[in-house]
Amino acid sequence: MKAAVMEAVRKPLTVKDMPDPKCPPNGVILRAEAEGICRSDWHAWSGDWAWIGLVPSMPLVMGHEFCGVIEEAGKEVHNFKKGDRVLVPFSQGDGICEYCRSGQSHVCANPSIPGFSYWGGYGRYVGIPNADLNLVPMPEEVGFLEGASMGCRFMTSYHGVVDRAQVRPGEWVAVHGCGGIGLSAIHVAAAIGANVVAVDLDDRKLELAKKVGAQYTVNGKRSEDVPMSVFDITKGGAHVSVDALGIATTCRNSVLSLRKQGRSLQIGLTTQAEQGEVQLPIDRMVTMELQLIASLGMPAARYPSMLQMVQSGKLNPKAMITETVGLDGASRVLEEMTGFQNVGVSIIDKY
Repeated sequence: MKAAVMEAVRKPLTVKDMPDPKCPPNGVILRAEAEGICRSDWHAWSGDWAWIGLVPSMPLVMGHEFCGVIEEAGKEVHNFKKGDRVLVPFSQGDGICEYCRSGQSHVCANPSIPGFSYWGGYGRYVGIPNADLNLVPMPEEVGFLEGASMGCRFMTSYHGVVDRAQVRPGEWVAVHGCGGIGLSAIHVAAAIGANVVAVDLDDRKLELAKKVGAQYTVNGKRSEDVPMSVFDITKGGAHVSVDALGIATTCRNSVLSLRKQGRSLQIGLTTQAEQGEVQLPIDRMVTMELQLIASLGMPAARYPSMLQMVQSGKLNPKAMITETVGLDGASRVLEEMTGFQNVGVSIIDKY
């Protein structure tokens, strides 16, 4: 199969033929039709997560945000067959731990992530284990481009905004960082009926944020005090604030942007600069009864709710897609992520 292959840290991916995957007895072989290029890919490609011991074995076919058509199903698979169109959540479970058995496969005790645990969607074919648990039927009304964007960033934000922070209509929501996660959080929160303030350093990203639902924007380069700007717009602080990036500044600003009894939703993972440790204003959190809520991925079982909103037109993941590339274009997108040059979501759709 053709694949874009990581052979060294921060070096261009090599497009070449790689061995086709073997079909697991409980899994499937998927023909990838579209694959999102995510900042988590950049973390792996740039060596940024070496501090947590996540140094990928190379050669590596990355990609954890994809969808496609089943080419072959293992003998132990009951819910899917050849020819089925499916979405692939990145947060996958083993099906036997206590979390999987309670419907929370996204926090499985023995998790599996395509593009990290096994070769992913930067290749034409992917062997996916535990298919009955880890795949989602894709409605005919949903195109492959939309489907690819719902494997990681969009579903992560949906789970965070809807299930974890439980955003309600009329609430003020501030989103710090307008990359793929942030734009998705803005779009989902707006669709629910919240009033959304988007925060970023790039006017191009803020313009896209307005197109997907933000009512107000704050440019952190021009604002002397981002939390105070949010306070002024919301007349007292956000009910929910989302850190969609994961650096120390956005994490603190998320908490500082809240009104009393507000909820700070932490989706962004930190970089090598923070190494998982960020100082927070604990006394302020105590005296204002603030909540810090963390969120990771979304279980496959929650997809029907999100897909219903997509099918009804309330959610439009395609609105965040700004470019499509071939396998030979993936390196350029990853390199641009180093300087936060990207706007919106980039999708591989040419294999």
